[in-house]
Amino acid sequence: MNAPSTTSAVAPDLAGAVHADVGAYVRRVCVAARAASVPMGRASSKSKNHALAELARGLRQRCDEILAANATDVARARAAGLDSAALDRLALSVKSVEAMAAGVNQIARLTDPIGEISDVRPMPSGIQVGRMRVPLGVIGIIYESRPNVTVDAAALCLKSGNATVLRGGSEAIASNQLLARIIADALGAAGLPREAVQLIDTTDRAAVGHMITLPDYIDVIVPRGGRSLIERLMRESRVPMIKHLDGICHVYVDDDADTAMALRIADNAKTQRYGTCNTMETLLVARSVAGAFLPAIGRIYAGKGVELRCCAESLAILAGAGIPGLTPATDADWDTEYLAPILAIRVVQDLDGAIAHINTHGSQHTDAIVTSHHGRAMRFVREVDSASVMVNASTRFADGFEYGLGAEIGISNDKLHARGPVGLEGLTSLKYVVFGNGEVRGD
Repeated sequence: MNAPSTTSAVAPDLAGAVHADVGAYVRRVCVAARAASVPMGRASSKSKNHALAELARGLRQRCDEILAANATDVARARAAGLDSAALDRLALSVKSVEAMAAGVNQIARLTDPIGEISDVRPMPSGIQVGRMRVPLGVIGIIYESRPNVTVDAAALCLKSGNATVLRGGSEAIASNQLLARIIADALGAAGLPREAVQLIDTTDRAAVGHMITLPDYIDVIVPRGGRSLIERLMRESRVPMIKHLDGICHVYVDDDADTAMALRIADNAKTQRYGTCNTMETLLVARSVAGAFLPAIGRIYAGKGVELRCCAESLAILAGAGIPGLTPATDADWDTEYLAPILAIRVVQDLDGAIAHINTHGSQHTDAIVTSHHGRAMRFVREVDSASVMVNASTRFADGFEYGLGAEIGISNDKLHARGPVGLEGLTSLKYVVFGNGEVRGD
């Protein structure tokens, strides 16, 4: 690795390497990654899978070291006043290290997309035209808190034939440095360049600014962090991004919905986990069923301590049913990703009202309809402009693993280049290939 990779242990007080010229350091790392992307792009499936197997083995063998490094990070973060949610995202356990290793093994079992030629068809001229799947090249990943992203991102980039430059949060520096060394060792054991996965190991915030202005060396940036980070990158980056800004997800309960199904879905979409981008943030209910449905779902939410921010109509219905935890909704509530036990509720006239609300206030991430009416379901699927659109299922299924991708590097609500959960194929591109037999083009 271009970043220091010869250190044999993580010092208890490690706080990130110090580089006199951060810009020059970041450039060196990215230049090395660009060079490593060439052999990675031609690496065989066998060698990539060998590296992944070595990585999974290394994670399991060095679990105690990983937990010790992580304990250093957690202690430093706690002393710095990080909140409990951030500490929870930062902390690793024996179970989470094993989950990382199992995830790496799972990625190894996925079909290698690189070199696959598809859609080959003959042309009147005699040539045959197809498309081949190829790596993007060098992927820069900027993320916060979660050390497992270091392993997940590296494994996905490795399997898809890309080199990657990782810039994790400063709060996880000791964990990430050790994980990066384990990854480099796995690459080396498989005969692949250690520089194919590199960590920007300084906590200097200027490193991100340099990273996002190097389009000659980084082909795409994948940001995984809060709104402020992504807004900054949108303003300043000269490198294309695969990103999502917000996860303002909706469930619409149609007047032709199965009530029991709608209750299960509305409950799960909000309360299965609060802090994820595919958690429902606004519940929309058709006016004709609101009087019966809202008290029933309101009791479920009340039992789980969910604060309900309601339009005037839903507020009257829920208050009349004696549901606690009610607050009148403001205009801002329709445009807010809470990531917390807070839910906005709005009564709409019908499907048209639901689609209009979603396309006005949603973030083009994930939205669902609960209905038994096929025609309305198909209208919802066609007309809601989101990366994932669901019929009779919880928004929580918007996930790479649940979609059969094996893993994901993130979820994109962009329209170019990838949309929805970004797995191996999302980290590749297509180029045209032409097969001929001496054909030349005439006038």
